[in-house]
Amino acid sequence: MSEQVALLKEKGNVALQEGKFDEAITFYTQAIELDSSNHVLYSNRSAAYAKSGKYLQALEDAEKTVSLKPDWGKGYSRKGSALAYLGRFDESVKAYEKGLQHDPKNEQLKNGLADVRAQKTASLSNPFNSPDIFMKLANDPRTQKFLSDPDYLKLLQELRTNPQSLGTRLQDTRVLTTLSVLLGMSADMEEPMETEPMNPPEPPKPKPEPKPEKKEEDSLPPEKRKALEEKKLGNDAYKKKNFEEALKHYNTAVELDSTEIVYLLNIAAVYFEQKEYEKCISQCENAIEVGRENRADFKLIAKALARIGHAYKKMENWKQAKIYYEKSMSEHRTPEIKTLLSDIDKIIREQERKAYIDPVKAEEEKELGNQKYKSGDYPGAIKHYSEAILRNPDEPKYYSNRAACYTKLTAFDLGLKDCEKIVELDPKFIKGWIRKGKILQAMQQQGKALTAYQKAVELDPQNSEALEGYRSCAVSASSNPEEVRKRAMADPEVQSILRDPAMRLILEQMQSDPRALQDHLKNPDIAAKLQKLLESGLIAIH
Repeated sequence: MSEQVALLKEKGNVALQEGKFDEAITFYTQAIELDSSNHVLYSNRSAAYAKSGKYLQALEDAEKTVSLKPDWGKGYSRKGSALAYLGRFDESVKAYEKGLQHDPKNEQLKNGLADVRAQKTASLSNPFNSPDIFMKLANDPRTQKFLSDPDYLKLLQELRTNPQSLGTRLQDTRVLTTLSVLLGMSADMEEPMETEPMNPPEPPKPKPEPKPEKKEEDSLPPEKRKALEEKKLGNDAYKKKNFEEALKHYNTAVELDSTEIVYLLNIAAVYFEQKEYEKCISQCENAIEVGRENRADFKLIAKALARIGHAYKKMENWKQAKIYYEKSMSEHRTPEIKTLLSDIDKIIREQERKAYIDPVKAEEEKELGNQKYKSGDYPGAIKHYSEAILRNPDEPKYYSNRAACYTKLTAFDLGLKDCEKIVELDPKFIKGWIRKGKILQAMQQQGKALTAYQKAVELDPQNSEALEGYRSCAVSASSNPEEVRKRAMADPEVQSILRDPAMRLILEQMQSDPRALQDHLKNPDIAAKLQKLLESGLIAIH
């Protein structure tokens, strides 16, 4: 049973890495049915559920993981992540904190805790942007009926994307009720609100003659107007790459209006262009602090966080860049930052992969794998061979050994995948071609198996294993009924081969002297034609 569980887990891991989340869930579920006390299986399935957007199921599996292995940090990380996706930020924080009690140095738990705290802050600044907003509204009788109204849904979307519009919407009783539900106020806490304007509307007056449009700046205090003028001057200098002049104007704008985040962000942009990345980061942090104090648009906060990410990216501090891109995404999601985050993830994974490479340890793992293989413990061998591959991913023999284990466990699809990797790394690795041929034969893919054995014979015409595989595969290919022969004779390529005088002589020679086959297979053109005839069933080799 343990072999079957290990194999299903491996298949689940492969599917998860390839983004086939439903497949991964199926494999992990089958493994759990065989071993319901394995905490790793629940943890992996929790990850698969989360990636497929099934957060409640992800939480259930995470809680099961923690109950089975209370001192394992990753279980708490899974639980914290699932709770955060569900918008249950306080519970998520507690899960991460409890995990850190068991594993204080766990970076995944530390980063998760920082991210969920940032998400919680973002949701508090705009309750309409809470991830679980629809769940809360659907579960409360006061707002449940509103969700069937398309106008109400449009109103919600406006408040989610533009929280500044809340002030103009407070006369709508639905908004006040929604706000009460989102802030956790019970029905008996609500007080009657004015639903009509305090002053009755005046009767309509004749429209006056249109006056020249008054600019918004004209209604601002003198200091703010002057600050805007300085910003414009700074922008002009920035476009001309006169950065010192731009800094002068932007700093003056800040002196005149210290509550405006935009001026601080512009200063940070100048530092970024000047490659003063530490100054850029410091300025962005100041901008975020000022922005939060003055309830700035969350998009500007996101912009500041993204710019910190850009600075860290330029400094090749990939992990810090990732943290700030994720924080930016928690404020406001954009395709550009999502793409950057994906790129950073790839760089971090590649760095971690390279840092993990150690050919000496790879050989040690291979030897441990060999011992497990000899004792018949194929899942155990796979574990060590997989570790050897991680330690030295460019060595084909480790994939070959693991493919042998997969073959023993009849996991031909995984074995074939390893064989493809072998011949990609080293096209002259003859054992890779032979192993590929055997797996394809077992999968009843005789034509492809012939091609694999053919490659092996080309590399070593004397290799008995390759020749035997080629012959046995050819016999299987030629044992089809007469109907196959009729279809073959209708093939123009087959007809052309049979009309070739040289090929007719070769076929006659092979009938009188079967050993001549080895000499003819050395010629790629002749070998290809013989293979075509074998596949068609017109000739057989015994």
